[in-house]
Amino acid sequence: MLPKKNDIVRLTITAMSSDGNGIGKSDGYTVFVPMTDIGDTVDVLLLKVTKQYAVGKVVKMIAASDNRIENDCPVYTRCGGCCFRHISYAQELLYKREFVLNNLRRIGKLSVDVAPVTPSDSDCRYRNKAVYPVARDRDNHAQIGFYSRRSHRVVPCEDCRLQPAVFSEIVKKLQVFFEQTNYSIYDEATHCGVLRYLYLRRGAVSGEIAVCFVINAAKLPLQNELIRLLTENFPDISGIFTVINREPGNAILTDRISTVYGKPTVSDELCDVRLNISPLSFYQVNHSTAQNIYRKAAEIADLKSTDTLIDLYCGTGTIGLSMAKKINRLIGVEIIPAAIENAKENARLNGITNAEFLCADAKDAVLKFSENKIHPDVIVLDPPRKGCDPSVIECVHRMNPDRVVMISCDSATFARDLAAFAEYGYHTDTVYPFDMFPRTNHVETVALLCRQKTGHRTNPNFEGTAGETVPMSDK
Repeated sequence: MLPKKNDIVRLTITAMSSDGNGIGKSDGYTVFVPMTDIGDTVDVLLLKVTKQYAVGKVVKMIAASDNRIENDCPVYTRCGGCCFRHISYAQELLYKREFVLNNLRRIGKLSVDVAPVTPSDSDCRYRNKAVYPVARDRDNHAQIGFYSRRSHRVVPCEDCRLQPAVFSEIVKKLQVFFEQTNYSIYDEATHCGVLRYLYLRRGAVSGEIAVCFVINAAKLPLQNELIRLLTENFPDISGIFTVINREPGNAILTDRISTVYGKPTVSDELCDVRLNISPLSFYQVNHSTAQNIYRKAAEIADLKSTDTLIDLYCGTGTIGLSMAKKINRLIGVEIIPAAIENAKENARLNGITNAEFLCADAKDAVLKFSENKIHPDVIVLDPPRKGCDPSVIECVHRMNPDRVVMISCDSATFARDLAAFAEYGYHTDTVYPFDMFPRTNHVETVALLCRQKTGHRTNPNFEGTAGETVPMSDK
């Protein structure tokens, strides 16, 4: 007989799901329980019940796992950001390695060695970017925080332990200002009100801070007062921006961005490359782990001075530029125009003259490259969480590179893409996980895919030379 909603059942947690929920069985019936650990025995209130599984919450701890630690975040049980603040960091890393291993086996059907997870230098204050939704509570008070799990209810958070301390000070100062001025704040239900999100980015090396207000209006209300408040209290703020987003839905940023104070980019340095990064450009959120990943990528790529390297999904050029001095030619591809402009500027800033950057969708770019017989020795792929489009993988195969370096922030799509490359004869021996996002369930992965010499689907009619000019507009 199936349990019912609001039943209380006693479970021993015996497994961990890839989204960070403990798993237990009640008379053979599967129950997912957030904020538990393998070895916990708990009484669980069932909140959702289906024919296949239930989701519940702990109402009483009967026996605790040896890996449990004291949670240090007052909103952990309500905020949707972290899922591992209740267990030791060492145990979290073991779980993340298992997530990668299980996805490779289950989704990719691959037998690949998985190295131990390289830890972040710190499991707190590691992020350089935060996006805070802004709302009003039932008592009409301004709230700046993060969304609750699986909802758009804003949980106010005065000090997120993942963010730099200065972000919390900015949030506190703005919240007081919004209360005192009865500031116009967006309401998702009515699509009325102005301020939707507060977006902050900080250069880990420079300390420069960009502040972006995402608004449902043509202009930021009390703009001069906000600029004065922020610049007088936070001298590291180098730029203040508005991003106009008048569309309902979950999208946060648009290309309708204006600089209302200071300079249009944040400066930083990564892998000895000086960078300027615009608010719309992708940039890894964990500076130290990003450096570790890019150095591992360069190491396994076995770069040579004669190599041509294509960096797909290149963002502001960080990965490719960190490798440019070791190779003959770098071609970067990115769909966001602002990021491409940053990449070109960053190449000039670092005196790198062997780099070209193209504004194009990855699948369109690789199709053009293959049609025009551009033959790279190495391709670096760092796609978004959804992974590579199948057409990208097919065209990469057609270009016939010796080596493909895959970087991914989702081990499930990573496993799927590795399996697709295996169909074209690309093999990997070892996957290297890195903890880019401590205290969450996310884990970054890096792998080298090498073209096998026999027993695969090659393209013997493809010919090209590394020195050919890329026949594509860079817009």
